[in-house]
Amino acid sequence: MNMTPDQTSVVAAIASVADPETGRPLQEMGQIDSVSASSDAIVIRIGLTSHSAILWNQTRGRIEELLRSRFPQVSRVDVEIVPHERPPGKLGQIGLEAKSVIAVGSGKGGVGKSTIATSIAIGLARAGSRVGLLDADVYGPSVPHLLGLEGRPQIDQGRIMPMHLSVGPHPMPVMSMGFLIPPGEAVVWRGPMLHGAISQMLRDTAWGPLDYMIIDMPPGTGDIALSLSQVLPLTGAVVVCTPQDVALLDATKAIAMFRKVNIPILGMVENMSFFVCPDTQKRYDIFGTGGARRTAKELEIPFLGEVPIQIPIREHGDAGRTADNFADPACRPYLQAICERLAGNLAAASAARPPLPSLPVL
Repeated sequence: MNMTPDQTSVVAAIASVADPETGRPLQEMGQIDSVSASSDAIVIRIGLTSHSAILWNQTRGRIEELLRSRFPQVSRVDVEIVPHERPPGKLGQIGLEAKSVIAVGSGKGGVGKSTIATSIAIGLARAGSRVGLLDADVYGPSVPHLLGLEGRPQIDQGRIMPMHLSVGPHPMPVMSMGFLIPPGEAVVWRGPMLHGAISQMLRDTAWGPLDYMIIDMPPGTGDIALSLSQVLPLTGAVVVCTPQDVALLDATKAIAMFRKVNIPILGMVENMSFFVCPDTQKRYDIFGTGGARRTAKELEIPFLGEVPIQIPIREHGDAGRTADNFADPACRPYLQAICERLAGNLAAASAARPPLPSLPVL
């Protein structure tokens, strides 16, 4: 016998659905805005934060599936996602306002780390999250070129005004050493100067409140990872590599470095995974195949996805239009999948953590 849905039964049907940001039940977090239920229609409004913007469609689909399964006789199920505001707190010694701080690193140069870092930032920002991008690769800052940004940041009341990229509903602030030194000039600094520069760009830049701070790390296992671990709590690191053994050996060292300074590994990305000839559609595994996936499995860390060698990715990067990769139907699925898996893994980690104890108000 089919039961006519009411507000109580509808809420009970989606009791297993958690807020992707906190991992806590939507009802417990006050994110079920409204419910209208009758024998032929269910209309429900769910509030989700911009931190989980890239997962909104996935969450909507899960709620619809649960309601249609529980009330198969209802002909119309409408799930509307509306913004739910939850501002970030201040992190670490520098007071950065961000919910998730993600370092993107590699064991060696030349694996496309900066392209992946900028693509993750763009993908999250396009979906509706508030994202900042810090180019911490002070020896070879390539983010300005990849994004087509140039000029020297202004100072306003002691704060560095970052450059902004118009992508998504919120302009994305970007800061890089490449904005502060003349083109072609080399940075020759020792560890303490690097530490000071990174700390200053994090502390003194007017980032505003962020859902995500994406940090493009220098390649290798140098001082900057240690500096970052000292000045603010990192949510974790993404490690980029290519499939061949020599790159995987260095990527494994980068993973060991992050673990040594207590930075969780959020996953691996395999760049330049393969090449499909546009003339013949034949696939070539130029650098081998599946190396990062196997390494991730051996090290028991998530595999976030692969990105093939594609001419448009190179062309867009050279032209300063990396954001155009998401408008290209050949490139977008690979980059979009990495962003969704990363956000989904963060949501799963939040759900796995025990809830913070509630303190009684006396």
